[in-house]
Amino acid sequence: MKHLMPYLKKYRTQSILAPLFKMLEATFDLLVPLVVARIINAGIGSGDAAFIIRNCLLLALMALTGLVCSFTAQYFAARAAIGTATGLRHQLMQHIQTLSFTELDSIGASTLITRMTSDVAQVQNGVNMFLRLFLRSPFIVIGAMIMAFTIDWGAASIFVLAIPVLALIVFGVMRLTSPMYKHVQQRLDAVTAATRENLTGVRVVRAFQREEAEAERFAAANGALTDAQLKVGRIAALMNPLTYAVVNIATIAILYVGAQKVDGRLLLSGDVVALVNYMSQILVELVKLANLIVLLTRAVASLGRVGQVLDTPSSMTYPDAPAPGNSPCAASPRQAVCFDHVSLTYQGAGDESITDISFCALQGQTIGVIGGTGSGKSTLVSLIPRFYDATRGSVTLMGRPVSAWSHDELRDRVAVVMQRAQLFKGTIRSNLLYGDANATDEELWSALETAQAADFVRQKPGQLDDPVEQGGRNLSGGQKQRLTIARALVSKPDILILDDSASALDYATDAALRKALRALPDTTTTFIVSQRTSSIRHADQILVLEDGELAGIGTHDELLASCDVYREIHESQFQRKEVEQA
Repeated sequence: MKHLMPYLKKYRTQSILAPLFKMLEATFDLLVPLVVARIINAGIGSGDAAFIIRNCLLLALMALTGLVCSFTAQYFAARAAIGTATGLRHQLMQHIQTLSFTELDSIGASTLITRMTSDVAQVQNGVNMFLRLFLRSPFIVIGAMIMAFTIDWGAASIFVLAIPVLALIVFGVMRLTSPMYKHVQQRLDAVTAATRENLTGVRVVRAFQREEAEAERFAAANGALTDAQLKVGRIAALMNPLTYAVVNIATIAILYVGAQKVDGRLLLSGDVVALVNYMSQILVELVKLANLIVLLTRAVASLGRVGQVLDTPSSMTYPDAPAPGNSPCAASPRQAVCFDHVSLTYQGAGDESITDISFCALQGQTIGVIGGTGSGKSTLVSLIPRFYDATRGSVTLMGRPVSAWSHDELRDRVAVVMQRAQLFKGTIRSNLLYGDANATDEELWSALETAQAADFVRQKPGQLDDPVEQGGRNLSGGQKQRLTIARALVSKPDILILDDSASALDYATDAALRKALRALPDTTTTFIVSQRTSSIRHADQILVLEDGELAGIGTHDELLASCDVYREIHESQFQRKEVEQA
């Protein structure tokens, strides 16, 4: 509740007015049986038509007033619930943005999506119904019992016996179903994950004719969710028949006792009708209360899941302002990046992904990173922008430990183009402005020229303002990669990291891109991660990785002569004769 209360306090007025108007409506509901009893006892018994009409008009007025109160209460409850859910969703989104890659990997995208959507929606519904019914239902249940005592003490004793039994049924079912709803939401995470993977990987699924296998996998996850929902649903379904049974038995008892007292002229027939009406009201309100408790149980479970994310601290902290630090590279102002015996073990992993890596890159240099699949290339470059923290050793930027840089300054200095090109729905311009929100059109076109994207952008009807669909699905793979490179260049970084970001480009475009990158300012240090030796052969330094270790470091020619791993990669891509000529 600690995450919910700050937002409810912002809607304190609505949160107070909603239940008050509901209680006002409930007051009119409690008065209705008394008016009906008067009509039967005094009006119908004496045949006074005017009295009956006056009291019927009074019933109509009470119904209209109750309807206005109900609408007003629902309006205030809806405003408070929607506003609270909106604030909670914003807080959740902001907190997710502060989490490091370690926490995001651990929690999982599918779980975060479920908690952002389904769980917050459950909380919203719970708040809405809570404000509308949490006072009304108990008020009517207790009020009906009190009103029954004003009619007849003997008959009212039936209410005293029935209400605790009903409460036992309601709260017993709630206690049984509460942990089950948490399990249902976990099963929903699995269904969301299967759906997300199928939708994002639909081309791969179809290419390998795995439709049936994926359908079976989804059916298994969906079946588990269905089973969990049915299990909790069966228990929750017991509530209505059990409560109806108790109320009907109580009604029979009221009619039996009432009939005897009417025969003995201790009660009037209208009073018996009022008592039955009060028992019916208790039944209706207890059913509402039971459904409210079920809804609140699910809402509390969902709020707990949202709270788990909000209570997850980031494993990284950033200083408010950068502070100078000591490092092996501090003596040379031209050294841009320095790794000093760096190792990294991912959370939950058994072995190190990279081990004892040491090198220094000067400002203006181009650094190539190559190695087999799973050799740790992406892991290595992800330490530079501090997506992860090294578990051993130190990483320094410009002579300062990477942990000493503030978040904003680090992002200003380092730009990364990920392996997977990711664009956002909007326009080409809006995507490029992610690099620098204040960039001019001239700067945008300059970045596009360097990224070899200017030609195809000029051919678009809207050019910079041409629409980009979600994920860039209206663009080819090569176009998306070039736009993401341009987006990074717009920020004018001191360190540019291209993590296998030209894999979809043909050799001619790749060569033109590398030539344009070499024309960047002398202060820009470029890291190129690639599977192609042709993409990094002109680099000032090439890092060769094998099983997370540094197998070689040097220029292209030096590595061909001294590094077996690099030579093997190169020979696998070129004919031996070409290698010898090189």
